[in-house]
Amino acid sequence: MEFTVVKGDIAQQSADALVNAAGTSLVMGSGVAGALRRAGGEALNDAAVAKGSIDLGAVAVTDAYDLDAEYVVHAAAMPHYGDGEATERSIREATTNALARADELDCESVVLPALGCGVAGFPLEQGARLIAREIRAFDPESLADVRFITYADDSYETVSEVADSVRSDDA
Repeated sequence: MEFTVVKGDIAQQSADALVNAAGTSLVMGSGVAGALRRAGGEALNDAAVAKGSIDLGAVAVTDAYDLDAEYVVHAAAMPHYGDGEATERSIREATTNALARADELDCESVVLPALGCGVAGFPLEQGARLIAREIRAFDPESLADVRFITYADDSYETVSEVADSVRSDDA
């Protein structure tokens, strides 16, 4: 599947679904989760926490509340904060499960961050490669607009280079 790399604040994106880089507890703390919570309102965090803990690599869906989206797909690429770090497997599974769930919801557009990287401690270049490969391999029914988002200039450059490399591997 084709995808684009964009730079910006995920909480300011307009899409059918926004993907939250969640821990297994679904508590929306810092990083991507914090940005989404601040823009979406405390009801978003309350709805996520009400889903209960989920398995590593799994996803849960909530309303997007005050965000410009229909859904937030909470993808658990890392254990509960402080209980470990993301792994290759958890990043791959969280990415695939987030895409699949958005597709099942008949979403046409989804924005996802570098799951498991950042506060979760996984190296960005390696994590971006895992995510880009999972996106490329995904065969959607409804998804047509997949955006891989980064926040900072240096991470945007890294993810863009990795995405270009993954695309050329498929050529």
